[in-house]
Amino acid sequence: MKRIWHISDTHCCLDQIEIPENIDIVIHSGDAANHHDPYKNEHEMRRFIERYAALPIKHKLFVAGNHDGSVEKRLITRDNFQEAGIIYLENEAVELEGFKIWGSPHTPTFGTWYFMKSRAKINRVWDNIPEDIDIIVTHGPPLGVLDITNRRGNTQEQCGDRSLLKRILEIEPRAVLFGHLHNGPDIRNSGTKQLAGCSTIFSNGACSTDGKMGSLTSHGNVVSLE
Repeated sequence: MKRIWHISDTHCCLDQIEIPENIDIVIHSGDAANHHDPYKNEHEMRRFIERYAALPIKHKLFVAGNHDGSVEKRLITRDNFQEAGIIYLENEAVELEGFKIWGSPHTPTFGTWYFMKSRAKINRVWDNIPEDIDIIVTHGPPLGVLDITNRRGNTQEQCGDRSLLKRILEIEPRAVLFGHLHNGPDIRNSGTKQLAGCSTIFSNGACSTDGKMGSLTSHGNVVSLE
């Protein structure tokens, strides 16, 4: 049994994280940094890499998010992660501790952030997920799974990606790890969930809460897999 610690959306606050015991792999699914300007974002990301690399866990894996613009603009490169002992995935897979893990930073377009694709075309990314993948790591959630957000007029909406959900149900991996949608007023997205008739464990590892940015309000999820 391997213990996988999933975190996401630490937004420059990784130093506040509480580390669980006996973890084999830590996976961060994006939004390690915060600033929109990629050059200011670069400084945030370099601090993150230093702190993430220092976690006392053997295997560390990172997938970028829409707030990690310095990575998309290649101010921070794959080599920066690798030199720190961190596995970086961008629409690709790696085998780790017997698990085949595939990761992607892309989310449906919202605003002017990074690693985004239109909902009409993002399915082309998910179509490339291999059939034999054990763990899928994305920044954003599939539709209807820990993906609630507040809209104007005090309404709530599930805003995950439908095409991602379709591909997950086709493959039925052992776990799907994501973030992007934080907790908020009257909203609880962080945590794990399973869907009826599907064996996949879904994990929203977002550690931040809307309206309380600048501090961590949760510390991710531990997913145990044989």
